[in-house]
Amino acid sequence: MNLNQVTIPSLDLTRSIPFYEKLGLKLIVKSLPYYARFKCPDGNSTFSIHQTDKLPVGDGIYVYFECKYLDDKVEELLSSGIEFTLRPTDQTWLWREARLKDLDGNQIILFHAGENRLNPPWRIN
Repeated sequence: MNLNQVTIPSLDLTRSIPFYEKLGLKLIVKSLPYYARFKCPDGNSTFSIHQTDKLPVGDGIYVYFECKYLDDKVEELLSSGIEFTLRPTDQTWLWREARLKDLDGNQIILFHAGENRLNPPWRIN
């Protein structure tokens, strides 16, 4: 089994699409007003958004995108006007993370974990 894509809700895809393109995702399907799909710049994963009338309540959805050069990517996005709720920070779980929210309040985490992504010291054998 392999993860193909993750789909998140959006109230307005015409606003959401440019946001995700600015993050670096490549738009490959545009079926407005209901659906859009992007290809991630690395690997074969896709990411999609679908139009909804109501967003999740509470913390909502968390989506993690791995960036090999996290600090450089964050600086690039900051200079393009993207706002972060957390600048690149080393976490106790051995990942370096930066956090932001998309226009619908979904939590977007850009991170770099290297070997610790799949093989942290506490991994179960």
